[in-house]
Amino acid sequence: MSSLPETQDRAAGAAAPIRIRLAAAAAAVLTVAAGLGLRTVTAGSAAKYGGDALYTVLLVTLVVLVAPRVRPLTAAVTALAVSWGIEFLQLSEVPAELSRHSAVARLVLGSTFNPPDLLWYAVGAAAGWLVLTAVRREA
Repeated sequence: MSSLPETQDRAAGAAAPIRIRLAAAAAAVLTVAAGLGLRTVTAGSAAKYGGDALYTVLLVTLVVLVAPRVRPLTAAVTALAVSWGIEFLQLSEVPAELSRHSAVARLVLGSTFNPPDLLWYAVGAAAGWLVLTAVRREA
């Protein structure tokens, strides 16, 4: 026979992914807002490379949204791999061609390979990892 605390623990455990997904969705919205705000108040390298880092932070939040129990390092490495994969895809003509026809493609895929972007994606992944690690310790 189950005791009440065990039932409450199971209910809390089942609710945890929902809370994590809601927090990840909120973090994704805040990250997009931060990126748009950055573009509004800055220009040049600060806007470009800050946007690159935030792009990967956004991907970290999306990884957590899809897989709420993912470990922080796995989420960060996955986001970094996707960021780098998209950047290296820019060595082909595919993203540039898609970007000519779609503003969404231009925002998501970019159009031109830029080696410094790789570093700033790593900065974003590290920031995402640090935040996730801190949040998980608090929980």
